[in-house]
Amino acid sequence: MKRLTIALSISMIGIADLPQALAADTQTAVLDPVLVTAQRREESAQNVGIAISVISGSELSARGIDNVNKLQNEVPSLEVESAFGSGQPQFRIRGIGFQDYGANNSSTVGVYVDEVSYAFPIQTQAFLFDLDRVEVLRGPQGTLYGKNTTGGAINFLTRKPTKQFDANISVGYASHDEKTLEGFVSGSFNDKLRGRISFAADQGGAWQHNRVTGEKLGDKDIVAVRGQLELDATPTFKLNLTANYGQDKSDVQGLYLFSARPHYGYSADGDNTATGWGLSPAFASLIGVPASSKPHKDNNTSDVSLTANWNLDAVKLTSITSGQHFSRKELGDWDGTSVNNADPYWKDDADIFTQELRIGSNKFSAFNWVAGIYYGKEKLKEDWYTDFTRDYGGITRTKYDQESKTTAIFGQGDYNFSQDWKLIAGLRQEHENRSVTNFTTFFAGSPTVAGQSSSLSTSNTSGKISLEYQASKNALVYGTISRGTKSGGITAHNTFNAFALTPFQPEKLTNFEVGFKADLTSSLRLNGAVFHYDYRDQQFQDVTTGPSGALIGKIINIAKSKVDGGELELLWKPVAGLTIGQSLGYKHAVFKDFNSPLLGNLSGHDEFIPKVSYGGSATYAWNSGGYGYKLEGDYSYRDTYHSWLNLLNPDGGTVYDIPSYWLANARLEVGPTSAPWHVNLWVHNLFDKKYDLTRNFFGNRPGGTADDLNVAAAGQPRTVGVQLSYAF
Repeated sequence: MKRLTIALSISMIGIADLPQALAADTQTAVLDPVLVTAQRREESAQNVGIAISVISGSELSARGIDNVNKLQNEVPSLEVESAFGSGQPQFRIRGIGFQDYGANNSSTVGVYVDEVSYAFPIQTQAFLFDLDRVEVLRGPQGTLYGKNTTGGAINFLTRKPTKQFDANISVGYASHDEKTLEGFVSGSFNDKLRGRISFAADQGGAWQHNRVTGEKLGDKDIVAVRGQLELDATPTFKLNLTANYGQDKSDVQGLYLFSARPHYGYSADGDNTATGWGLSPAFASLIGVPASSKPHKDNNTSDVSLTANWNLDAVKLTSITSGQHFSRKELGDWDGTSVNNADPYWKDDADIFTQELRIGSNKFSAFNWVAGIYYGKEKLKEDWYTDFTRDYGGITRTKYDQESKTTAIFGQGDYNFSQDWKLIAGLRQEHENRSVTNFTTFFAGSPTVAGQSSSLSTSNTSGKISLEYQASKNALVYGTISRGTKSGGITAHNTFNAFALTPFQPEKLTNFEVGFKADLTSSLRLNGAVFHYDYRDQQFQDVTTGPSGALIGKIINIAKSKVDGGELELLWKPVAGLTIGQSLGYKHAVFKDFNSPLLGNLSGHDEFIPKVSYGGSATYAWNSGGYGYKLEGDYSYRDTYHSWLNLLNPDGGTVYDIPSYWLANARLEVGPTSAPWHVNLWVHNLFDKKYDLTRNFFGNRPGGTADDLNVAAAGQPRTVGVQLSYAF
């Protein structure tokens, strides 16, 4: 804590001068331009008729966003829910999401790093570091991206090698004995070859405890490294070779009991940092871990990509080749107790190869275009176990192989048919084959389904047409009709009936959207959009009726749904050094045609998503007494998340709803103006708000919900930290 005291005393000196700094800072403030590559070329975000939010790498680092899940408190209409607190995230943009605790199906939201897509949501939990920016695109992406998506896309762009030598190292210490290290070294080997190596590590931070033994849970154990080589092979031909490696041996988050369960001998956890776990000897022996093991993971990721850009004066050729490997071993405790009601252990091995080749106009003109082809091949081997000994008297094991191949051809062009009007049109044709083989589920050592196979072959067309009007130099108005699709798939949960493997079909979404982007002054920016989604064949985790009339759990398709909503984003610099941001998102989704065997007729019923998201931030930077200061704060609001699980509650009520909550964070950066170091003091969850990320239940229901283990994944309590950075 000595380091923390020094930072505080230094900071108080500068804060005393804040009123004078604000009074003196009356010169005109100007908003910085924001460049994006959302349309596969670099251009100003204000000139792109797409609903897009951009956060710079420096802001990501300052706000402690080291995981894609944390973006949900920074971007309107984005939610990232971790299923049961585990490493299987469920993304939603504008209410378009997909709930599946299995690993094998794709997401409604595409996640990319340097234009390379992650095929499976489980891959997206890697540590984020040394980033240039993130671009979050709202709405279906059906023309320019490697994977068709109905919800949107999240694009992470890493920092590239520099010609001049550049290096930085940061060390941090935070609550619960968490220690961090991050840095990079960048520069030229010669006038044609440049390199960059980046690294990061995160250790400690256990903020949960076992309600019985007091043992800590939540320690991180993450290391990651990225290497890049950039070669100017000729003045017009450039290559970038990137290799990433990451290892995550962290604890898995535990769940707490939000209501008492006398049937199991448990009271409600008054402290949401409490949890529980425990392995039966038989289960520990079967999965090959010590019986004393805590919930934990042992995940490894490695990938290599080669990007080639060839400028041929009028056109530009781009090739992106990537290979990825992901290995997952993850032990969770989904009942949050030691009763062995639902203890899962996942073993996954995934290999992905992608190739994208595109050609496009190289100079801005009245007509700009891009066209390309895409190929992707995915292989997944999964073998996972669940200990249901307490209520069902046995252990399940499900194993299978999955392979999919995707080919696509796409193109998009824009034409300025007058000084102020632009027409944009794009089209994509995609074909996908997906198959599951050797699917087997065992219960208590005996197969319930053995050696089954299932396959799906689909072809889908997507695209967009958009009209943009440049109302003035600094004001753009646009209208868009776009169509996106999400891959179909196969439910790969443990099952007693092979009918569960019947494929579910792709979902289709047509977006009708009107928006504007306006720099009202040089220091005030306001962007907004409203949309209507016509949603067909929405994928939903439910049950279906088998040939014998039995109810079988699987992912199904909902015939018709709709979503209406919009966003507003404001950025203002009232004086030099002071920046204020505000964002608001709203969506209202309705099932139009949905008669569920499990949930009943929900036609006309609201969908189960939060409606409102709101966020804001303020940053002020000033100099005083030879030091530079930056004071930052941000806050966010998340609306009530109504759960469909309430429809299964025989006692009625809304116990599985996640109540609305506010979060706030604060940071203070201090450093000499003439020295290459600075100190950053930060607080996350400033007011120590208690809130939940997800809720669920596990258990046999002979006596209704009194026999269920009602569990929730808690949000992290207040944490305080300090970081020291040095630039070489």
